[in-house]
Amino acid sequence: MKHDSSGRQSWLLAIAVVVLAAFPIFFVKGEYTGSDAQAEGAINELSPDYKPWFTPFFEPPSGEVASLLFASQAALGAGVIGYVIGLYKGRSENRKKDER
Repeated sequence: MKHDSSGRQSWLLAIAVVVLAAFPIFFVKGEYTGSDAQAEGAINELSPDYKPWFTPFFEPPSGEVASLLFASQAALGAGVIGYVIGLYKGRSENRKKDER
């Protein structure tokens, strides 16, 4: 009986995450921009003659390519973090087995 309520709770949490992620897409109107673009706009508003210290090494050809690179970087980082957590968990479980 306990397993059934745990499964139901997991499904409810998953549905809540989907609803929270989808809510802004459907109900918040306007253009979504990143924090870099917002910071650039604020700097230009406060100091129109400001010159950047350096230029980027690589400028993606489009916003889609930039999004792809960002998503790939996030996926790679999540994979590394997941691997490290799994590695330490496995080592911990092996130590517990060795102690028995």
